Amino acid sequence: MTNQWKICRAAVGIGAACLSSFSFASDSSAMSEQEWGIAAMYRVASIPFDTGDGDQTVATFVPMMFFNNEYVFIDGTEGGGHLYDSEDEKWQLNGLTRLRFVDIPAYEQNVNEGDSADFGFQLRYQLDEQWHFDAEIMTDDEYRLHGNLRASAEFESGDWEVKPRFTLRYKEAEFNSVYYGFSEYTDDRIGAGVDVNLGVDVRYHVISNLYLLGSSSVTRLDDNAYHAPLVEDRFQGEFFVGFGFFNDKTKAPKSELTNKRYWRVAHGWATPSNIGEIFGFESEKDKYNNQLTSMFYGHPLTDELFGIPLDIYLTPGIVHHWSSEVQGASTEYVAAIKAYYTLDWPTKWRFGVAEGLSYIDNITYIEQDEMDRKGYTASHLLNYLDFSFDVNVGDLFNAPELNNMWFGYSLHHRSAIFEKASQFGRIKGGSNYNTVYLQFDF
Repeated sequence: MTNQWKICRAAVGIGAACLSSFSFASDSSAMSEQEWGIAAMYRVASIPFDTGDGDQTVATFVPMMFFNNEYVFIDGTEGGGHLYDSEDEKWQLNGLTRLRFVDIPAYEQNVNEGDSADFGFQLRYQLDEQWHFDAEIMTDDEYRLHGNLRASAEFESGDWEVKPRFTLRYKEAEFNSVYYGFSEYTDDRIGAGVDVNLGVDVRYHVISNLYLLGSSSVTRLDDNAYHAPLVEDRFQGEFFVGFGFFNDKTKAPKSELTNKRYWRVAHGWATPSNIGEIFGFESEKDKYNNQLTSMFYGHPLTDELFGIPLDIYLTPGIVHHWSSEVQGASTEYVAAIKAYYTLDWPTKWRFGVAEGLSYIDNITYIEQDEMDRKGYTASHLLNYLDFSFDVNVGDLFNAPELNNMWFGYSLHHRSAIFEKASQFGRIKGGSNYNTVYLQFDF
């Protein structure tokens, strides 16, 4: 299986866990403010391999989501589910998926199908308010194992939050051979080893919901990895820099939000047109009439951002792509954060935008056709965007009993951020679907 199949576990796992956990939430219509965030990060890492042309760094754009409740968590490049918490809150067992970057030259990443994601279990011990220890057993989808022992801390002073960490990683021989010896191409076999990573994450509160983010780490490779024929440097460094929107740390979380949970059912039609053409009312019809049907759940996170009334949701969803004369049926899984802004003239209208992750089990015709024309290897995992416009049905028809219903249009969009994201396979392009939907608040 390819690296893209490995990454799918993160998107599918988060989306499925969100749906299963939130579907059985309390019947109370009022929700409290949640722990959430969304960020845009730029990552630069050194390449430890001998590239032959002096290209020793690689960069990628990494959108991130953050969410945590008693059932599931999403924390930037990792996510999963809380499986067990001890009564004294000292011990915690989690199911975990984590994105792992494979740092090779950017021009090689599409051919090698991008980065990888590992999955496994994490046992956490909370020593005190600052320090915790993690023991993890992880694998890729070919069951190449590695294990982590990590000590992490969280310190806060004024607007600053600092999180240092120290990790020992054991890698079995097969893992080392594939990811440092590239044995699938070279037949070079290397032994197991333990590498060491020292890192720190920093968050600075600028104002209200705005934060600046940074992260840096350095890894010392074990002897077997370092002496692999293709490896040139023993030490590998990386750093992230970016910004994000999170809970305002200067305010207590709201005990009751004005926005309610929702279910949204949509049906849509593919178009080969890009976003600019669609919003310019120049959308072209797909000649094979490929279609999708989707269902999304909306879990309220907050009802304001920078003091502006914005209804913000975590919205996992599942999408069925119907079979046609040029494609078989496929299933798409989505996890995203969506914001709505409401206008109340002359009736209630809303504009919405969402950003997140989308994984599809079989590439659709509309995407594969574009990838073939551009000479790319298609990616199962892509960035997800949703632009919507809807009207309140009860307000429109003066029927209060329908005030919980919205009717609207949305653009269902998958893309790879213009070759800037290695986790999406370094491609340019994707797919667009014009959809209509009914949304029900509850």
